[in-house]
Formats: sequence, C-alpha cells, structure tokens
Amino acid sequence: MADSDSYLKWAACLLGDLPPGCTAELTVIRTPITPSPAQIHAAVAGGPRPRPDTVRALPGTVAGPEPETVARAAGDPPVLSARALRRAAERLRPDVVLLACTGPVVDILAAEVLAGLSPRPVFVSGLPGISVPATEKAWLFRSGCDLFVLHSGREVEEFSEVGRRLGGGGQVGLARLPFLHGDGRGGGPAGPAAPGNGPAGGLPAAGPRNRVVFATQAKVPRRREERERILAALAELAGRRPDLDVVVKLRALDGERQTHNERHHYQRLWQELGGDENVLRFAAGPMHEHLAHAAGFVTVSSTAALEAIAQSVPLLVLSDFGVSAEMINLVFEGSGVLGTLDDLSRGRFLAPDEDWCRANYFHAGSENDWSGRLVTLVGQARSGRLEPARSLLDGPQHAAARRRARLRVEVPPNVLRAGYRAKRRMRRYLKALG
Repeated sequence: MADSDSYLKWAACLLGDLPPGCTAELTVIRTPITPSPAQIHAAVAGGPRPRPDTVRALPGTVAGPEPETVARAAGDPPVLSARALRRAAERLRPDVVLLACTGPVVDILAAEVLAGLSPRPVFVSGLPGISVPATEKAWLFRSGCDLFVLHSGREVEEFSEVGRRLGGGGQVGLARLPFLHGDGRGGGPAGPAAPGNGPAGGLPAAGPRNRVVFATQAKVPRRREERERILAALAELAGRRPDLDVVVKLRALDGERQTHNERHHYQRLWQELGGDENVLRFAAGPMHEHLAHAAGFVTVSSTAALEAIAQSVPLLVLSDFGVSAEMINLVFEGSGVLGTLDDLSRGRFLAPDEDWCRANYFHAGSENDWSGRLVTLVGQARSGRLEPARSLLDGPQHAAARRRARLRVEVPPNVLRAGYRAKRRMRRYLKALG
C-alpha cells in the first residue's frame, strides 16, 4: 500500500521483483496527500511493468471524499480508507504487508491500524529514492517494520549504523532501485555516453532525442528567487537552441497533491513572471517517457537523475544552491555530474563517473538480498518463530503524534483540511482578543 505518487511508483516496481510464485495486491491508502487518478495511473504505468501474474489492483470500495476530474482507469489501484484497508487485510491474510508510505503513516499502520492481524504478517517498508545521508527520523518511523529496503551499499551501511546506535527495528535489505532496470539487471548503467564533443561539449547532434528535461523537486530549492533563476537558465537555453524541446517535468500539476508540499510551483511561477509557454513546456506523466526522447537532463535533486544515468542520458545536477544534506544532493559528490546554471544555459551536460555509479545505486544484481531476507522472514513467521520488530515510538511520549497520524488516515482529507482551517481561524481570533 502507498500513500503518495512517489511511493506508489516505487511499490509498483518493487513488487514486480518479487520471487516467482508470489502474488501481490496493490492499493493506495487515503490521506491528505493521496494522488489524483491521473497521478495513480502514471505511477503504475511509469517504468518497467511488473509481471502480469504477480501484481494486481486490490479489489474493494474506492474511498472518494475528493472530487475527481479523471476517472480511475481499469486495473489501477483503488484508494481505500484505513477501515477498508483493515478489512481487506483480514480477508486476504497476507504473508507480507509492504508499507510504501511516508514515515508517520508507516508507523500508525504497523502500530495500530494493522496491529493484531492473525497470523501476523511480515511488515516491510523502505524509501522510494535517494536516502543519503541516513536520518534518525526515517529509522524511527520504520522501526516497527521487520525489513527496511534500501538501494545502495552506502545506504545500507549508514542505516545499519543508525539502527545499531538507536536500537529497535528489523533487518536492512539491499535492492536495486526498481525503476533502474531498463538497461537490464547488471551492475551499472548501460555505458552513459558523454554528450556531444565530450563531457562538457554540448548536446548530441540532431536526431530523435531533442528534449531537455528539468525534473523538479518539491522541497529544494526553497526560495522563489532561486527557482526563478532556474527558469531563466532554461529559457536562455531554449532561446539559444530553438531545435530543442525544453520541458519542465512536474511531479504534480498545480493543485494536485504530492509527497511534499511545494510552495513555489514552477508552472504557476512562470505564469506569474509572464513567461511564454511556447518557450518552456510544462508536463507531467511518467519520467521514462520523457527520458526516451531526452538529449539532456537536469535537476537540483531528484531520483530521476539515476533514471537518466540508466538510460544513458547526459545530465546536470545543479550545485549553484549548495551541495549538502539540506539540498538532498550530497550523494552526488564525486559523481562527475555536478554543474551550474551557466552549464545549463549553454547546453553543457555531463557523463557520470563509473566508479561512483558502482558505489551508488548501480551495484551488481548479485548483491541484492532483500527478497532472500523476505523469504526467510516469511518462513519464520509461518512457523511462529519470527520475533516482531520493536518500534521505538511505542510509549506515552509519542501518543499525541500517533493520534495526529491516525487522523490523517481515518478522517476524509476534505474534512481534515476544513478542521485545520477552523483551528487556524480560532487561533487568530484568540490572538486578536489578546
């Protein structure tokens, strides 16, 4: 089960890597960040498709508190309330429950909503993208899960250290990011080619790949003026190279929900600046479809940079706003793809360092151990020998936070938002009274 577009995409792909003979059901749990029907369809359609006999949408009643402008396509996973999810789990009696959700939702599902299932399933969680550096918060929220799936040797090492220091939690398993399988399942990208005349030599010659894709990130950069500088560099590139289709690839259309709130939405910002949408094109949809036509890729911080590497698309990870944990791009130090807005405006894209690729997300498929660990855990659970993971968030000091998280999964989002607005108005009223 997933609670946002990015987690849904990750879950749909990861389930396709289950061992032969497994059957999986896929659903979305209703929260304030529930993706729209269009986002749900793009998430399950984007990237390599799971084996058709392995993953299917979970049957059940769709929870529809929000107005929907796009009908749910046949075969797309439904959106279920917490109560409907519990009933489905009781009916299906699963061996494993994959909690592909944001941290507080993972915790409340494992600790309360799905607690007491008999037989108790193996709880699995993970993070849908780049997770360097490891954070204590990510471990705490997932410490009630028996298996934590990560995607590079560096991530496994860092989170294992966090686990040893804090205690709690279960095993840590290694998988390859499932949407990096487009080049086969070997140990690295399929020979990423330097663009044009070398790593800093401009774009490839004219051909079927004529698109430059900028992958947005909701959290960074935070400041409006920084985002305006990115749009200006993209517009400058479009002016210099009219043969290129310069696309701002949105994580969500303006007004759609996503994993993290985006204060300065790029399309809205471009409109406010009076920008010409014939210069820059704004589009959503599956990333792999955009990359199939890409001559260059750029981002500040996005897992899609790894997809670009896997598809041999020259790229830039912008360093103008810093390279740090706060910018979520620290992992790209030493990658060979850090560049500047000036590089972008001149169409200078880069090829990644092969040693960095092997150490970060493009390890050999033989190193993956998550499915083997999962099979062992299921065997232990079936025989009654599995010692459930110990959550570090049990106890009265975390009760209030869990109550808030439970509201997110049990109260219809429109009702919850109305309650939040009423609470803010009451606070302002009381403050005005002095």
